[in-house]
Amino acid sequence: MRENPSLKAGEANHTYLRRLPEALLTAYSTNDRINRYLIDNLPTEAWKSKPPDGKGRTIAAIVAHMHNVRVMWLKAAKAEDIPQQLDRATVTPPQALDALDASRQALLALMSRAFETDGRVKGFRPDVAGFFGYLIAHDSHHRGQIAMLARQVGHPLPLKATFGMWEWGSRGSSD
Repeated sequence: MRENPSLKAGEANHTYLRRLPEALLTAYSTNDRINRYLIDNLPTEAWKSKPPDGKGRTIAAIVAHMHNVRVMWLKAAKAEDIPQQLDRATVTPPQALDALDASRQALLALMSRAFETDGRVKGFRPDVAGFFGYLIAHDSHHRGQIAMLARQVGHPLPLKATFGMWEWGSRGSSD
C-alpha cells in the first residue's frame, strides 16, 4: 500500500483498508443486481426452454440452483436467516428474484459478522474473503451459462443486456 505523503513519516494511510469489508459487501450486492438485470432482460420464452440436446438444466433450473447453493452455504454456516429453497421445475422469474434477494441479504449478514469477528465462515475455507470470491465466481459462471443457453434455444439476450451485465459502475448497489 502506498503511503500518503501528508501523513507523518511511517504512519500508513489505512482509511480504505478500514472500509474494505463494506466495499466487498457492496460489490456482492452489485453482483446480485447483475443477476437481477440478467433475469429482467431475459426473453420470457427462454425461461423454461429445454436445452437443445434435451440434457441439462433449463434457465429456471439454473437460477434455482444459484439460489439453492446460497441456501446450502447458509445452512452449513448455521446462519440466523435461511430462506426457503426454490423448486427448479416450478419457479417463476418473480419468485426467483425474490429468493435471490432474500439469500443475498442473508449472505450479507453472514459475511458482515465474519468481517466483524475472526474472518471465518463456518464450513468454508479459508476465510470470508475466499467465500466472497467463491460466491461471485459461482454466480458469474451461471450467468454465462444462462446467456449461452438463451442463445442456443433461440431466445438470446438483447445485445444491450449482454453488454449491460458488465456495467458494474452503473449497476452499483443502492442498498
